[in-house]
Amino acid sequence: MSTTQYFILCFSIFSGGALAFRYRELLQSHLQLILSFSGAYIVGITALHLIPETFFNGNNTLGAWLLAGFFGQLLLDQLSSGVEHGHIHAAHHPSNGFVFKIMLGLCIHSFVEGMPLNSAIPAQLHDHEHNHLFWGIILHEVPASFALVSLLLISGFRQNIVVFCLIAYSSMSALGALTSAWLAPNEAASKIMMAIVIGTFLHIATTILFEADSAHKISWRKLVAIFLGISIAIFTLL
Repeated sequence: MSTTQYFILCFSIFSGGALAFRYRELLQSHLQLILSFSGAYIVGITALHLIPETFFNGNNTLGAWLLAGFFGQLLLDQLSSGVEHGHIHAAHHPSNGFVFKIMLGLCIHSFVEGMPLNSAIPAQLHDHEHNHLFWGIILHEVPASFALVSLLLISGFRQNIVVFCLIAYSSMSALGALTSAWLAPNEAASKIMMAIVIGTFLHIATTILFEADSAHKISWRKLVAIFLGISIAIFTLL
């Protein structure tokens, strides 16, 4: 990753959370639509780019790592309370323990997502495939950052604590990429990291897309957002 990409990654996630300080009530009603768009886009790039390239050599063991990523995210949800899905449930009794639990789940999730961005790129995995992952992470992390700040604000936490959490969360994907560059994993390890992230993406995206608005039905606005997201993912094949 270039220095510019590191900046775009951190700045985008930070900006998503910063919007909640001023426009929380205005944007919160549109959060599920934004998440539906990003979820559909993530499913699209995962199916069209990440899975074909990662599983190119038919290594069956990678499927186990995909499942690890999928169910690992299920466990992280127990810590983060589903903030990465846009769930905003105020704490009845705000405490340092509540913040620590939320941040632990979110930061592990974001750190792991960033690791394949700077891993050893297999010969058949070209730069534009990593760019799809890069933009997929941004489209997912920006609304998650907004949800995090919104959750902390409505729970009554002081603004300095919220800002600290936002800065920490905004840096996690970039730190994951930096750590991967420092470790310099080989091709096999890089594919394992990508398989884990694919599993994570599939869990988050399907959770978002399968959540019904009411009475087990999806609104037409959400269907339009999903259609737009998957359409843009399909256009990346052109």
